[in-house]
Amino acid sequence: MATLRELKGRIGSVASSEKITGAMKMISSAKMHKAEGILRRLSPFRDCVSTIITSLLHSDADVSSPLTEDHAEVKRVAIVVLGSDDGLCGAYNVNIFKALLDNLAAIRSTYGEDVYFDIIPVGKKMANAVNRISSDSHVTVTLPEGIDSKSDGDAVKAFAQSLQERFLAGDIDKVQIEYMSFISAGKQHAVAEDFLPIHPAAGDADGSDKPYIFEPDAATLFRTVIPMFLLSQMQEAFAQNRASEQAARVMAMQSANDNAQKLLEQLQLEYNKLRQQGITTELLDIVGGQRRD
Repeated sequence: MATLRELKGRIGSVASSEKITGAMKMISSAKMHKAEGILRRLSPFRDCVSTIITSLLHSDADVSSPLTEDHAEVKRVAIVVLGSDDGLCGAYNVNIFKALLDNLAAIRSTYGEDVYFDIIPVGKKMANAVNRISSDSHVTVTLPEGIDSKSDGDAVKAFAQSLQERFLAGDIDKVQIEYMSFISAGKQHAVAEDFLPIHPAAGDADGSDKPYIFEPDAATLFRTVIPMFLLSQMQEAFAQNRASEQAARVMAMQSANDNAQKLLEQLQLEYNKLRQQGITTELLDIVGGQRRD
């Protein structure tokens, strides 16, 4: 049985852990709200650019780009998998990795078992996870340079540009982005969306039969908007991933805090029982001594 001193030490340790997890929860919550704000600012821009591209494609203007054209045969698919660089976020990276395995199976069922995959993990934890499938002869893991799960701005732009260059060079036939989509603080789900070639949703166009007047000409506008659309798509994926990561960390810290609270209550109860037992024993010794006297 533990002594009073040992229990007191354990109580102090658990209480300190409870304070730490509580502080980490508050920090993660602030980061989540910041990422959520960035996401709200990015989404309207992406939707607007997507609508412009769809309108151009559905108009009678002669617009085209190799970035919107499917390759004759899909032999190599690049999948950008966004995870986290830091831990303490529960099963966040595990869930993304499981979704990746399901996605690989779905792509193989569509394009055949001979399709090759180039997995591009973003985040140290995700890089460690995808190494488990690096032994597959049809899977190559490429670690990106100069970018991580916290990158934004110029780093994300350069990363998106490098994927475009590889697609145009014929090194890859299709590019997907897999990440955890942020729905709310308590709900996120893994998604895999096409990045290249560009396929804007048909529903984004407001009436494809309407006449359009483009200024400048449609081809120039199309060439200008496409890189903006790809950049906005990549930026939104990173923002979704950051918000989801912090939301998962908030939930993980809340769970750890609740467990620490339960353990603290159990230890406090055990401490009080042991202390009461010690007091009772001392009283019995005193009473017994008085009777002998």
